[in-house]
Parts: sequence; C-alpha cells; structure tokens
Amino acid sequence: MINLNNVTYRVAGRLLLENVSLSIPAGHRVGLVGKNGSGKSTLLKLISKDIQPDAGDISLTGIRGLRNSIGIVAQEVPNGDITPLEFTLAADLERNELLKQAETETLPERISDIQVRLADIGAYSAPAKASSILHGLGFNHTEQKQPLSSFSGGWRMRVAIAAVLFSEPEILLLDEPTNHLDLEATIWLESYLKSYSKTLIVVSHDKGLLNRSVNSILHLEAQQLAFYKGAYNNFEKRRNERLAGLASQAKKQALNRKKIEAFVERFRAKASKAKQAQSRLKALERMAQQKIPQPEPETIFSFVNSEELSPPLIVFENVTLGYDLNAPVLNNINLRIDNGDKIGLLGRNGNGKSTLAKGIAGRLEKFFGEVNFTSKLRIGYFAQHQLDELEPELNAIEHLLKLDTEATPLKIRSRLGGVGLLQEKQTTKIKYLSGGEKARLTLAIIIYTDPHVLILDEPTNHLDINARDALVSALNDFDGAVILISHDQELLNGCVDDFFLIDDGKVARFDGDLDDYRRWLLNITGETQRRENNKNNHTGNRSLEKVNRKEKRQAAAEVRNATSKLRKRAAEVEAELAKLVEKRIMIINKLGDQKTYSLSHEDLDSLFIEKGTLDKKIQQYEENWLELEEEIEQSFSELRIK
Repeated sequence: MINLNNVTYRVAGRLLLENVSLSIPAGHRVGLVGKNGSGKSTLLKLISKDIQPDAGDISLTGIRGLRNSIGIVAQEVPNGDITPLEFTLAADLERNELLKQAETETLPERISDIQVRLADIGAYSAPAKASSILHGLGFNHTEQKQPLSSFSGGWRMRVAIAAVLFSEPEILLLDEPTNHLDLEATIWLESYLKSYSKTLIVVSHDKGLLNRSVNSILHLEAQQLAFYKGAYNNFEKRRNERLAGLASQAKKQALNRKKIEAFVERFRAKASKAKQAQSRLKALERMAQQKIPQPEPETIFSFVNSEELSPPLIVFENVTLGYDLNAPVLNNINLRIDNGDKIGLLGRNGNGKSTLAKGIAGRLEKFFGEVNFTSKLRIGYFAQHQLDELEPELNAIEHLLKLDTEATPLKIRSRLGGVGLLQEKQTTKIKYLSGGEKARLTLAIIIYTDPHVLILDEPTNHLDINARDALVSALNDFDGAVILISHDQELLNGCVDDFFLIDDGKVARFDGDLDDYRRWLLNITGETQRRENNKNNHTGNRSLEKVNRKEKRQAAAEVRNATSKLRKRAAEVEAELAKLVEKRIMIINKLGDQKTYSLSHEDLDSLFIEKGTLDKKIQQYEENWLELEEEIEQSFSELRIK
C-alpha cells in the first residue's frame, strides 16, 4: 500500500500538492490523470523516492521484499553496444548478481543456496520472458540482438520500458508510456498492463488505455488528489456527479447565508432579538464556504476551411516510395484522396506509415509511378520532429510573423488562440514552453496557410485529454481531407472514416473498423496474447481482405497447419525442458540438505556432476526452444493468405 500523509510539495515556489493524505491499496491498477503541469510526473518521483516532499511523508507498506520494490522508467535513454535483450535482462539486479556468484562460488552450501534462489526467481526462463516483452513492444528476434546504438531515441525508450516491465516491480510507475509506441505496441501494452497483478500507477492522457487497463483513477486537481474506483469513463461520470453535488450544496449554503445575513441585519438593533442575531452571526462566521473546483478552461481547436478544389485532390498511380532505390519501402501504391476524406493509416512501426505520409505531403520524391496534385492544393504536415525544430529563443508570435511578415497582431493572436495556446504563452520563449504548448504552436504553423489536406503524424503526444477531445471535434468540423497516424485509439475512432493498412511494402484499404483491427491483432492465431501480438505483426497480407469471423477461423486454421510440426516439436522440447528443470530442482534441494554432506566424496561428486550435466542440457534445450520459436515466427512472416 502507498500512503501519503499530509504531503506538500512546491516547484520553484509553485504549489503542486498541499496537505495531501491518501492511501492507494496494494494490487490496484491506477490511472493518474490531471491537466498538463498539475504535478503528475512529480507525484511519481515522490513515490519512487527520487525527490522528497517539503512536508509530510510517503510510506510503502505490504511490500513483500526489497527485490524490485519500485520500478520507474529511467530518465536517460539507454545506448551503447549492449543489445535490447541484454539491457532488459540486466534490469533484474538480483538475477545478475546470483549468476555471477554461481560462476565463482566454491562452497557447496553456498552453491546450493544460490541455485535454489535462481530457481525461485525464474532465472532460467528469464531470456524467453524478456524476449516476449521486447517482441510485444515491436522488436523481432534479430533486432533484439542488435546494439542499442543502432536504434533511434524512440526505439531505445521502448527498451527502457521493456526493462522495467521485465523486472515486475511491486510498484510499477509509468509516465505516458504510449507516447513512445505505435498502435500495435500500444494494444499489446494495454493487454499486458490489464493482467499486471501488482500495484500499477500509470500517467496517461490515452482514454483507451485508461478504460481498458486500469481499475481505478487518481485525479490530481487544485493541489489535491481524489481516488475513484473503476475505469476512466466511470471516473468522468462520478466526478461530474460529485461536482453537481458540490454545486448544489454551495447553492443551498449561499441561500442560507443570505437568510442569516438578512436576519442579523434586521434584528441586530432590537434588544429582544439581539441575542439571537449575535448567535446567528457567530454561526455565519463558523460556516465554511463550500469550495468547488473551478472548471478547466475549455480547450478549443479550430481549423479554417479553405475554398473547395476540384476533385480528386491527390492521386497515386503505381507509385514506389522509399529512401534507397535498391530497397524501396512501398511499391505499387494506388490511392485517391478527396475533399472530406478522413483516413487513418495502420501498420507496425517501420512498415512505411510515415514514408507514405511524407509522400502524400510532397516531402519525399517518388522512384516510379505517377503522382498528381490538383491545382492550388495546400497541404499541412505535422510530425513530432518539428517540435525540436522550433527556435528556442523566439516566441510563438515571432514564429508566425516569420511566415507572414505583414500579418496583424490580431490575426496572429487569433490563430494561436485557435489551437488553444493561452495569451500569456504566446509571448513566452519556446525554450520555456511545455511539450503540449510546443505541439499547439506547431499545429498553428502548419494550418496558418489554411491547407486543404492535413497530414498528422502522432499529433496527440504531449496533449492532455481535453486537448485531444478538442482536436477530434476540430478534425470532424474540417471540410478538407485528413490523413492520420496515431496510437491514440480514441482519436482514430472519433474522426476516421476509412483505414489503410501499410504492410509488406503494400498499401491497401482495410475493410473493417479499429475494433476489428484490434481484435484481429489479439486473437487471429488463437495463441496466448503476447505470442499473438508478436506473430500478428508479420501477417499483414491477411488484413488486406475484410476481417470477419469466418475469415479469422480460416486464417487461424491455415496458420496452425503451416506451423503444426514446428509447434509440436517446440511443445516437446518445452515439456522435456520442464522435466530437466524439475530434476535439477531435486538435486538442488538435496545439495541444500546438510545430511547430503555426510555422504561419501564419490556420491557428493556424483551429485555435482549430475547437476552440471543438467545445467548444460537445460541451456541446450532453452536454445533449441528459442530457435524453434524463431522458425515459427519466420513461417508466420512468410505465410501469405490469399
């Protein structure tokens, strides 16, 4: 259990928490919500003991041991020659230390203790477990063995997330984890967190995750915390009911105050009523005014609708796109974009969603084929890297004036207000703005020319829930075309009419909604959830057809038939491995018994030799099992269901 007792904390003199007392029961999966800048990340640091409160204390009770008690994603992104798999395994400090000791220890009693503990913590199945987590977050077996230095910062952050998940801490703290993930990895993470048996606190503005993965909500507002049972939708309902109740109480209290004030004013001078008036005056002074949380300022996004152009706006005919002529990313693209189209792009990271977006935006030259843009077409293109390209010493107004030197201050402020950038932030240097404020400014820049087509690549990173809701409304009101890449399922569900799947170098319409896509990812193979996610990432051609129950059964049957021998062999190896581990545990138990050391040297040596032989066999069987799993995965990637 996490106990906060009269906790107060300030940052640079600004009060974030004031006399907060609250208990979070052990085993709860908690979504921590609140507007940007309210102190959510700070609260995680307080719980993890990275910082100390100004007043009060935070205690942890019921922790079953010191091993992996608190897990939080490291601030520094991992890098270097170490591989993702090695980095993830290194997160279990006790396992690593015991393995080192096992290599050098000579005392039989100590060797026995080490081996028993290694067995207790599942040390020998750890590589398979770490590999499964990495695979769920988007790393295939080859990528898991490549140096971290070969990956981008976003992918290295996925490794940091994998490491903290692998360590299975008693208290798992995650701060906006989906900001670093694509849709497929987000769906996997939702499933993983939903089954997490220990305490989880996750900061998120993703309603989908907050509705599917947690069972309670912690709301940070006005320096106070409120705990609600249930998922996010239930929290919204209960909070609205609470606010309505507080408003009703405040109204009644105000009426009561007026009555008392009127009585006191009327009878204060009368001797016969003076005592009563004085008594009511004291009651009035004792009456604490009902505090009602002030509603957050409404977040508004508004996109100017431009003149309608002759359709089609954009046409691709047999287009090939990429960065290397000898290894194109996408081939034979055929698509048409018209006014009012709201298109979502699906497909795992690296398959070409952003490549297609750049091609549509005219920021990537085609290798082959025909691309036609209608006359006078204006395109607005948003990507996360643009936030880093803002000039830190300029403010928002100065950025827009660079685009339009003749613009009036009224027009500039109006456009910035249209993306919800508050007036006092419009004159603040970029280096002092939050990520959400930078994202709003970047949106203001790309829509300043009143584009006919908006191409948005992960626009909700750094935006809070209110801003995301406002963005959905603005996109629905926009008359032009929208091309959207996002891990935010609420955003996709809220404004997308058609989906295209990018997979295996191809682009094709996905004839289903996002729920179909999500169910297909999780269920198509009929295997366990984590294995489903890993393998479904490599069966893209299947999703070029309409996804329905009959086809799912057919696809699952074909997949099972194609891999039946491999899966049978893998099951046999796994069963034999279990027997070897059981034998090994029996020997370890014998070596842990003091009576064993009264045996003859020959018998004792025989036990140690048998244990050494089993160690080698177990390692060999584990390697065989992993190789078979890789073969099964390869079969999935090569299988193309017609």
